[in-house]
Amino acid sequence: MSTPRSADPLLGGLSPSRFLRDVWHKRPLLIRNAVPGFQGLLSPREMVRLACRDDIESRLVQGSGADWRLEHGPFGKTDFKRLPKTEWTLLVQSLNHVLPEADALLARFDFIPHARLDDLMVSYAVPGGSVGPHFDSYDVFLLQGQGQRRWQISAQADLALLDDAPLKILKHFEVEDEWVLGPGDMLYLPPHVAHFGVAEDACMTYSIGFRAPTAEELAHGFLMHLQDTLKLDGRYADPDLRLQRHPGEIGRAMLEQIEAMIALIRWSRNDVAEFAGRHLSEPKPNVFFAAPDSPLTRRAFDRRANSAGVALNPKSRLLFSGRRFFINGESFTPTQDEAAALKQLADRRQLPPPLPAALCARFYPWYEAGWLEIDAA
Repeated sequence: MSTPRSADPLLGGLSPSRFLRDVWHKRPLLIRNAVPGFQGLLSPREMVRLACRDDIESRLVQGSGADWRLEHGPFGKTDFKRLPKTEWTLLVQSLNHVLPEADALLARFDFIPHARLDDLMVSYAVPGGSVGPHFDSYDVFLLQGQGQRRWQISAQADLALLDDAPLKILKHFEVEDEWVLGPGDMLYLPPHVAHFGVAEDACMTYSIGFRAPTAEELAHGFLMHLQDTLKLDGRYADPDLRLQRHPGEIGRAMLEQIEAMIALIRWSRNDVAEFAGRHLSEPKPNVFFAAPDSPLTRRAFDRRANSAGVALNPKSRLLFSGRRFFINGESFTPTQDEAAALKQLADRRQLPPPLPAALCARFYPWYEAGWLEIDAA
Protein backbone atom coordinates (compact mmCIF):
# COMPACT_ATOMS: atom_id res chain seq x y z
CA MET A 1 0.00 0.00 0.00
CA SER A 2 1.14 3.53 -0.64
CA THR A 3 2.88 5.47 2.08
CA PRO A 4 0.48 7.24 4.47
CA ARG A 5 -0.83 10.52 3.11
CA SER A 6 -1.75 13.69 4.96
CA ALA A 7 -4.91 15.73 4.33
CA ASP A 8 -6.26 14.93 0.87
CA PRO A 9 -8.65 17.10 -1.21
CA LEU A 10 -10.08 13.84 -2.55
CA LEU A 11 -11.39 13.16 0.97
CA GLY A 12 -12.50 16.68 1.82
CA GLY A 13 -9.28 17.56 3.63
CA LEU A 14 -9.28 14.40 5.72
CA SER A 15 -6.28 12.12 5.83
CA PRO A 16 -6.97 8.58 4.60
CA SER A 17 -6.51 7.29 8.17
CA ARG A 18 -9.05 9.71 9.57
CA PHE A 19 -11.47 9.04 6.72
CA LEU A 20 -11.32 5.30 7.41
CA ARG A 21 -11.72 5.87 11.14
CA ASP A 22 -14.56 8.40 11.10
CA VAL A 23 -16.40 8.04 7.79
CA TRP A 24 -15.82 4.75 5.94
CA HIS A 25 -18.75 2.37 6.33
CA LYS A 26 -20.30 4.79 8.87
CA ARG A 27 -21.81 7.93 7.33
CA PRO A 28 -22.22 9.79 4.03
CA LEU A 29 -19.78 12.55 3.16
CA LEU A 30 -20.18 15.32 0.58
CA ILE A 31 -16.85 16.53 -0.76
CA ARG A 32 -16.86 19.73 -2.80
CA ASN A 33 -14.08 20.06 -5.39
CA ALA A 34 -12.70 16.63 -4.51
CA VAL A 35 -10.88 16.53 -7.87
CA PRO A 36 -10.18 20.16 -8.83
CA GLY A 37 -10.71 20.88 -12.51
CA PHE A 38 -12.24 17.48 -13.19
CA GLN A 39 -14.51 17.48 -16.24
CA GLY A 40 -14.61 13.77 -16.89
CA LEU A 41 -12.60 11.19 -18.78
CA LEU A 42 -14.52 10.76 -22.03
CA SER A 43 -17.28 12.34 -24.09
CA PRO A 44 -20.84 11.03 -24.44
CA ARG A 45 -20.02 10.04 -28.03
CA GLU A 46 -17.01 8.01 -26.87
CA MET A 47 -19.16 6.39 -24.21
CA VAL A 48 -21.76 5.38 -26.81
CA ARG A 49 -18.99 3.75 -28.85
CA LEU A 50 -17.98 1.71 -25.80
CA ALA A 51 -21.60 0.67 -25.23
CA CYS A 52 -21.66 -0.75 -28.76
CA ARG A 53 -18.76 -3.13 -28.04
CA ASP A 54 -19.54 -6.73 -27.18
CA ASP A 55 -16.68 -6.93 -24.67
CA ILE A 56 -18.07 -4.05 -22.58
CA GLU A 57 -20.90 -4.44 -20.07
CA SER A 58 -23.45 -1.69 -20.64
CA ARG A 59 -27.06 -0.90 -19.76
CA LEU A 60 -29.67 1.60 -20.83
CA VAL A 61 -32.25 2.74 -18.28
CA GLN A 62 -35.37 4.70 -19.16
CA GLY A 63 -38.22 5.91 -17.00
CA SER A 64 -39.27 7.60 -13.80
CA GLY A 65 -41.68 7.09 -10.91
CA ALA A 66 -42.93 3.50 -11.01
CA ASP A 67 -42.38 3.01 -14.76
CA TRP A 68 -38.91 1.75 -15.69
CA ARG A 69 -37.31 0.00 -18.64
CA LEU A 70 -33.91 -1.71 -18.72
CA GLU A 71 -31.94 -2.88 -21.77
CA HIS A 72 -28.56 -4.60 -21.82
CA GLY A 73 -25.84 -3.97 -24.40
CA PRO A 74 -24.11 -4.27 -26.70
CA PHE A 75 -26.11 -1.63 -28.51
CA GLY A 76 -26.19 -0.40 -32.08
CA LYS A 77 -25.77 3.27 -32.94
CA THR A 78 -29.35 3.39 -34.16
CA ASP A 79 -30.53 2.44 -30.65
CA PHE A 80 -29.56 5.91 -29.44
CA LYS A 81 -31.23 7.78 -32.30
CA ARG A 82 -34.68 6.65 -31.17
CA LEU A 83 -34.27 7.88 -27.59
CA PRO A 84 -36.25 10.86 -26.22
CA LYS A 85 -34.58 14.06 -25.07
CA THR A 86 -35.22 13.36 -21.38
CA GLU A 87 -35.30 10.61 -18.74
CA TRP A 88 -32.75 8.08 -19.88
CA THR A 89 -29.34 6.97 -18.60
CA LEU A 90 -26.54 4.97 -20.20
CA LEU A 91 -24.27 2.95 -17.89
CA VAL A 92 -20.88 1.46 -18.81
CA GLN A 93 -19.06 -0.83 -16.37
CA SER A 94 -15.32 -1.36 -15.83
CA LEU A 95 -14.20 1.79 -17.63
CA ASN A 96 -10.82 1.24 -15.97
CA HIS A 97 -10.30 -1.87 -18.12
CA VAL A 98 -10.29 0.10 -21.38
CA LEU A 99 -9.26 3.66 -20.50
CA PRO A 100 -5.84 4.35 -18.93
CA GLU A 101 -7.10 7.64 -17.44
CA ALA A 102 -9.86 5.71 -15.65
CA ASP A 103 -7.33 3.23 -14.29
CA ALA A 104 -5.24 6.18 -13.04
CA LEU A 105 -8.30 7.71 -11.35
CA LEU A 106 -9.07 4.42 -9.65
CA ALA A 107 -5.49 4.28 -8.36
CA ARG A 108 -6.18 7.41 -6.29
CA PHE A 109 -8.41 5.29 -4.08
CA ASP A 110 -5.59 2.97 -3.02
CA PHE A 111 -6.22 3.80 0.64
CA ILE A 112 -8.77 0.98 0.33
CA PRO A 113 -7.25 -2.51 -0.14
CA HIS A 114 -7.18 -3.64 -3.76
CA ALA A 115 -9.01 -6.82 -2.74
CA ARG A 116 -12.07 -4.66 -1.93
CA LEU A 117 -12.00 -2.59 -5.10
CA ASP A 118 -14.49 -3.49 -7.82
CA ASP A 119 -14.46 -1.12 -10.79
CA LEU A 120 -15.13 2.33 -12.18
CA MET A 121 -18.58 2.72 -13.75
CA VAL A 122 -19.60 5.78 -15.75
CA SER A 123 -23.14 6.95 -16.37
CA TYR A 124 -24.35 9.48 -18.92
CA ALA A 125 -27.79 10.95 -18.31
CA VAL A 126 -29.89 13.44 -20.23
CA PRO A 127 -32.06 15.89 -18.23
CA GLY A 128 -34.25 13.95 -15.82
CA GLY A 129 -32.22 10.80 -16.37
CA SER A 130 -31.90 8.52 -13.36
CA VAL A 131 -31.80 4.89 -12.24
CA GLY A 132 -34.39 5.62 -9.55
CA PRO A 133 -34.20 5.74 -5.76
CA HIS A 134 -32.23 2.70 -4.62
CA PHE A 135 -29.59 1.47 -2.22
CA ASP A 136 -26.33 -0.41 -2.71
CA SER A 137 -24.96 -3.21 -0.56
CA TYR A 138 -21.45 -1.80 -0.88
CA ASP A 139 -19.55 1.47 -0.38
CA VAL A 140 -19.46 3.85 -3.33
CA PHE A 141 -17.88 7.18 -4.30
CA LEU A 142 -19.91 9.21 -6.81
CA LEU A 143 -17.67 11.66 -8.66
CA GLN A 144 -19.33 14.22 -10.90
CA GLY A 145 -17.88 14.89 -14.33
CA GLN A 146 -19.52 17.23 -16.82
CA GLY A 147 -22.93 18.72 -16.00
CA GLN A 148 -24.85 18.66 -12.75
CA ARG A 149 -26.72 15.95 -10.88
CA ARG A 150 -29.05 16.39 -7.95
CA TRP A 151 -28.53 13.79 -5.22
CA GLN A 152 -31.03 13.05 -2.48
CA ILE A 153 -30.19 10.59 0.30
CA SER A 154 -31.93 8.91 3.19
CA ALA A 155 -30.93 6.60 6.04
CA GLN A 156 -34.44 5.11 6.03
CA ALA A 157 -34.98 1.61 7.37
CA ASP A 158 -37.71 0.83 4.83
CA LEU A 159 -35.87 -0.78 1.91
CA ALA A 160 -38.87 -2.48 0.27
CA LEU A 161 -38.63 -2.58 -3.53
CA LEU A 162 -41.09 -1.97 -6.33
CA ASP A 163 -42.76 -5.15 -7.53
CA ASP A 164 -41.98 -6.36 -11.06
CA ALA A 165 -39.53 -3.55 -11.78
CA PRO A 166 -36.45 -4.44 -13.90
CA LEU A 167 -34.29 -2.52 -11.42
CA LYS A 168 -34.12 -2.55 -7.63
CA ILE A 169 -36.19 0.60 -7.13
CA LEU A 170 -37.38 1.59 -3.66
CA LYS A 171 -41.14 1.68 -3.16
CA HIS A 172 -40.88 4.61 -0.78
CA PHE A 173 -38.16 7.22 -0.51
CA GLU A 174 -38.02 9.85 2.24
CA VAL A 175 -35.54 12.64 1.46
CA GLU A 176 -33.30 13.62 4.38
CA ASP A 177 -30.50 15.52 2.60
CA GLU A 178 -30.13 16.98 -0.86
CA TRP A 179 -27.30 18.53 -2.89
CA VAL A 180 -26.51 19.44 -6.48
CA LEU A 181 -23.06 18.20 -7.53
CA GLY A 182 -21.03 19.87 -10.25
CA PRO A 183 -17.75 18.90 -11.95
CA GLY A 184 -15.19 17.63 -9.46
CA ASP A 185 -17.66 17.26 -6.57
CA MET A 186 -17.98 13.83 -4.97
CA LEU A 187 -20.40 12.05 -2.66
CA TYR A 188 -19.35 9.06 -0.55
CA LEU A 189 -22.09 6.67 0.59
CA PRO A 190 -21.74 3.67 2.90
CA PRO A 191 -23.82 0.53 2.28
CA HIS A 192 -27.62 0.65 2.52
CA VAL A 193 -27.94 4.43 2.43
CA ALA A 194 -30.85 5.11 0.07
CA HIS A 195 -30.00 7.56 -2.69
CA PHE A 196 -31.63 9.10 -5.73
CA GLY A 197 -29.66 10.92 -8.39
CA VAL A 198 -31.37 12.90 -11.16
CA ALA A 199 -29.58 14.75 -13.95
CA GLU A 200 -30.21 18.50 -13.93
CA ASP A 201 -28.77 18.69 -17.44
CA ALA A 202 -26.77 16.35 -19.67
CA CYS A 203 -24.22 15.00 -17.20
CA MET A 204 -21.76 12.21 -16.48
CA THR A 205 -21.08 10.58 -13.12
CA TYR A 206 -18.20 8.26 -12.27
CA SER A 207 -18.95 5.59 -9.65
CA ILE A 208 -16.11 3.96 -7.75
CA GLY A 209 -17.59 0.78 -6.30
CA PHE A 210 -16.25 -1.83 -3.89
CA ARG A 211 -16.70 -5.57 -3.59
CA ALA A 212 -18.86 -6.83 -0.75
CA PRO A 213 -19.53 -10.54 -1.28
CA THR A 214 -22.34 -12.11 0.72
CA ALA A 215 -21.69 -14.81 3.30
CA GLU A 216 -23.50 -17.23 1.01
CA GLU A 217 -21.24 -16.37 -1.94
CA LEU A 218 -18.10 -16.83 0.16
CA ALA A 219 -19.34 -20.07 1.70
CA HIS A 220 -20.27 -21.49 -1.69
CA GLY A 221 -16.92 -20.46 -3.15
CA PHE A 222 -15.02 -21.95 -0.20
CA LEU A 223 -16.92 -25.25 -0.43
CA MET A 224 -16.09 -25.40 -4.14
CA HIS A 225 -12.46 -24.70 -3.24
CA LEU A 226 -12.50 -27.56 -0.72
CA GLN A 227 -14.07 -29.84 -3.30
CA ASP A 228 -11.19 -29.12 -5.67
CA THR A 229 -8.41 -29.40 -3.09
CA LEU A 230 -9.57 -31.78 -0.34
CA LYS A 231 -8.65 -35.45 -0.44
CA LEU A 232 -10.22 -37.90 2.02
CA ASP A 233 -9.20 -41.54 2.24
CA GLY A 234 -11.48 -44.44 3.05
CA ARG A 235 -14.84 -45.72 1.90
CA TYR A 236 -18.09 -46.55 3.67
CA ALA A 237 -18.04 -50.14 5.01
CA ASP A 238 -20.15 -52.18 7.42
CA PRO A 239 -18.56 -55.57 8.12
CA ASP A 240 -20.55 -55.80 11.37
CA LEU A 241 -23.89 -55.11 9.69
CA ARG A 242 -26.84 -56.57 11.61
CA LEU A 243 -30.31 -57.42 10.46
CA GLN A 244 -32.63 -54.40 10.69
CA ARG A 245 -36.28 -54.61 11.62
CA HIS A 246 -37.10 -51.98 8.97
CA PRO A 247 -34.99 -52.21 5.80
CA GLY A 248 -36.28 -48.78 4.79
CA GLU A 249 -34.72 -47.12 7.84
CA ILE A 250 -31.37 -45.34 7.83
CA GLY A 251 -29.86 -46.95 10.89
CA ARG A 252 -28.02 -45.24 13.70
CA ALA A 253 -24.76 -47.06 12.90
CA MET A 254 -24.87 -45.80 9.31
CA LEU A 255 -25.51 -42.22 10.44
CA GLU A 256 -22.67 -42.38 12.96
CA GLN A 257 -20.22 -43.66 10.35
CA ILE A 258 -21.25 -40.99 7.83
CA GLU A 259 -20.93 -38.33 10.53
CA ALA A 260 -17.43 -39.58 11.37
CA MET A 261 -16.40 -39.52 7.71
CA ILE A 262 -17.70 -35.98 7.18
CA ALA A 263 -15.98 -34.88 10.38
CA LEU A 264 -12.67 -35.61 8.63
CA ILE A 265 -13.19 -32.41 6.66
CA ARG A 266 -10.80 -29.88 8.19
CA TRP A 267 -9.42 -26.56 7.14
CA SER A 268 -6.87 -24.16 8.51
CA ARG A 269 -6.22 -20.43 8.25
CA ASN A 270 -3.84 -21.22 5.41
CA ASP A 271 -6.68 -22.91 3.53
CA VAL A 272 -8.86 -19.84 4.05
CA ALA A 273 -6.04 -17.54 2.89
CA GLU A 274 -5.48 -19.68 -0.21
CA PHE A 275 -9.18 -19.57 -1.06
CA ALA A 276 -9.45 -15.83 -0.36
CA GLY A 277 -6.46 -15.02 -2.57
CA ARG A 278 -7.69 -17.13 -5.46
CA HIS A 279 -11.30 -15.98 -5.12
CA LEU A 280 -10.61 -12.26 -4.71
CA SER A 281 -8.11 -12.16 -7.57
CA GLU A 282 -10.32 -14.16 -9.94
CA PRO A 283 -11.49 -11.97 -12.85
CA LYS A 284 -15.23 -11.59 -13.40
CA PRO A 285 -16.78 -14.05 -15.86
CA ASN A 286 -17.06 -11.38 -18.56
CA VAL A 287 -13.38 -10.39 -18.32
CA PHE A 288 -11.06 -11.78 -20.99
CA PHE A 289 -7.38 -11.15 -21.67
CA ALA A 290 -5.89 -10.68 -25.12
CA ALA A 291 -2.37 -11.79 -25.91
CA PRO A 292 -0.11 -9.23 -27.62
CA ASP A 293 -0.68 -9.08 -31.38
CA SER A 294 3.04 -9.37 -32.05
CA PRO A 295 4.60 -10.65 -28.81
CA LEU A 296 8.22 -9.88 -28.10
CA THR A 297 10.67 -12.72 -27.89
CA ARG A 298 11.87 -13.59 -24.42
CA ARG A 299 15.18 -11.83 -25.00
CA ALA A 300 13.50 -8.69 -26.38
CA PHE A 301 11.02 -8.72 -23.49
CA ASP A 302 13.86 -8.84 -20.96
CA ARG A 303 15.56 -5.85 -22.62
CA ARG A 304 12.39 -3.75 -22.83
CA ALA A 305 11.23 -4.65 -19.32
CA ASN A 306 14.61 -3.74 -17.88
CA SER A 307 14.61 -0.38 -19.62
CA ALA A 308 10.96 0.64 -19.19
CA GLY A 309 9.62 -1.51 -16.35
CA VAL A 310 6.34 -3.41 -16.35
CA ALA A 311 2.73 -2.75 -15.37
CA LEU A 312 -0.23 -4.99 -14.66
CA ASN A 313 -2.93 -5.06 -17.30
CA PRO A 314 -5.85 -3.00 -15.90
CA LYS A 315 -7.94 -6.20 -15.79
CA SER A 316 -5.34 -8.09 -13.73
CA ARG A 317 -5.52 -8.50 -9.96
CA LEU A 318 -2.32 -9.26 -8.06
CA LEU A 319 -2.75 -9.81 -4.31
CA PHE A 320 -0.69 -11.41 -1.57
CA SER A 321 -1.08 -12.89 1.89
CA GLY A 322 2.06 -13.71 3.82
CA ARG A 323 4.49 -15.37 1.40
CA ARG A 324 1.72 -16.48 -0.95
CA PHE A 325 0.83 -14.44 -4.06
CA PHE A 326 -2.27 -14.60 -6.23
CA ILE A 327 -2.84 -13.34 -9.75
CA ASN A 328 -6.08 -13.75 -11.68
CA GLY A 329 -7.18 -16.77 -9.65
CA GLU A 330 -3.80 -18.54 -9.65
CA SER A 331 -1.37 -18.79 -6.72
CA PHE A 332 2.36 -19.16 -6.25
CA THR A 333 5.10 -18.70 -3.66
CA PRO A 334 8.03 -16.61 -4.91
CA THR A 335 11.58 -16.60 -3.64
CA GLN A 336 12.55 -14.03 -1.03
CA ASP A 337 14.45 -12.09 -3.70
CA GLU A 338 11.28 -11.83 -5.80
CA ALA A 339 8.83 -11.09 -2.98
CA ALA A 340 9.75 -7.44 -2.32
CA ALA A 341 9.42 -6.49 -5.99
CA LEU A 342 6.17 -8.44 -6.34
CA LYS A 343 4.70 -6.63 -3.33
CA GLN A 344 5.57 -3.32 -4.97
CA LEU A 345 3.89 -4.48 -8.18
CA ALA A 346 0.79 -5.58 -6.22
CA ASP A 347 0.61 -2.25 -4.37
CA ARG A 348 1.43 0.18 -7.18
CA ARG A 349 0.45 -2.00 -10.16
CA GLN A 350 3.68 -1.09 -11.91
CA LEU A 351 7.33 -1.91 -11.33
CA PRO A 352 10.21 0.32 -12.46
CA PRO A 353 13.47 -1.08 -13.82
CA PRO A 354 15.78 -2.79 -13.26
CA LEU A 355 14.00 -6.10 -12.68
CA PRO A 356 15.46 -9.14 -10.92
CA ALA A 357 16.40 -11.76 -13.52
CA ALA A 358 14.16 -14.37 -11.88
CA LEU A 359 11.18 -12.04 -12.19
CA CYS A 360 11.68 -11.61 -15.93
CA ALA A 361 11.34 -15.37 -16.25
CA ARG A 362 8.15 -15.29 -14.19
CA PHE A 363 6.74 -12.25 -15.97
CA TYR A 364 7.20 -13.44 -19.53
CA PRO A 365 4.31 -15.99 -19.44
CA TRP A 366 2.14 -13.28 -17.83
CA TYR A 367 3.07 -10.97 -20.72
CA GLU A 368 2.23 -13.66 -23.28
CA ALA A 369 -1.17 -14.19 -21.61
CA GLY A 370 -1.95 -10.46 -21.62
CA TRP A 371 -1.80 -10.15 -17.82
CA LEU A 372 1.26 -7.89 -17.85
CA GLU A 373 2.46 -5.09 -20.13
CA ILE A 374 5.64 -3.17 -20.75
CA ASP A 375 5.12 0.05 -18.80
CA ALA A 376 4.35 2.93 -21.15
CA ALA A 377 4.33 5.58 -18.40
